Amino acid sequence: MRYLLDVNVWVALLDEAHVHHAQALALVSQPQVRIASCPLVENGVIRVLNLPAYSRYGPVGMATVCNKLQAICAELDHAFWPDALSLRTDGLVNWTRVLGHNQITDVYLLALAVAHQGCLATLDHRVALSTVVGATADNLLLL
Repeated sequence: MRYLLDVNVWVALLDEAHVHHAQALALVSQPQVRIASCPLVENGVIRVLNLPAYSRYGPVGMATVCNKLQAICAELDHAFWPDALSLRTDGLVNWTRVLGHNQITDVYLLALAVAHQGCLATLDHRVALSTVVGATADNLLLL
């Protein structure tokens, strides 16, 4: 199973002071772990770690974050999944189970993981399997 790490897992992995750093590190430290990323996630990681208020030390630096992402992806068994799905696709999303605008990115990432027969790894325990048609417990790892 390949894990699509969402933004919060990447942030926890890259920030040693993050409260969930150990959990993220444990996931990617598993023997023969296979990970995935996509443009939506990579852009989100660079954005979050460069928010002026992210830490008391200020932004990490866009090139610094990009280089760290690149190093980890090169070190692990990594696959890049293009953002090639559309939420407009009939039968992809169970819209009656999507309760608000804050779920849209989670729904998309879960659908992307399902499309690639992978697993969305997240720290967000509000992700609902029922929002994506065909998603099973195998497609979601809550850290």
